[in-house]
Amino acid sequence: MESLAEWGYIGLFIASFLAATLIPFSSEIVLSILIANNYDLTLSLVVASAGNWIGGLSSYAIGRLGNWNLIEKYFRVRKEKIYELKTRVDKWGGFLALLCWTPILGDPIALALGFFRTNFYIVSVYMLIGKVFRYVVWAVLTYWGISLF
Repeated sequence: MESLAEWGYIGLFIASFLAATLIPFSSEIVLSILIANNYDLTLSLVVASAGNWIGGLSSYAIGRLGNWNLIEKYFRVRKEKIYELKTRVDKWGGFLALLCWTPILGDPIALALGFFRTNFYIVSVYMLIGKVFRYVVWAVLTYWGISLF
């Protein structure tokens, strides 16, 4: 991860993008290294948020490629259960997108939102809000931690 930090903002974008996909990755370390090395905070937050947001939208897009019949056939999920889940996702889709930043749960949420064809614009906006919030909180904690030493 230090090598990505050596790439500066491009490395931060790559790390943030990868962290929002099914690949387990921590972009927070790269962001912290850049902040500790006096990179511009606002630009770092924009780059990290954009990379993570686009990565999350790529998971959403992969979910949209999903096929209900394949889920029913290979995962042995009844069609009624799929419709029941779709009703819930349609009801809470935007708010679920706010949680796409969370570790472990975020990627499956983005995939499910895409799979159930949740409104792209609503998902995009809420996902962006969640991702920005994540990095702002992390940056504040990083600054606070640096100030202790």
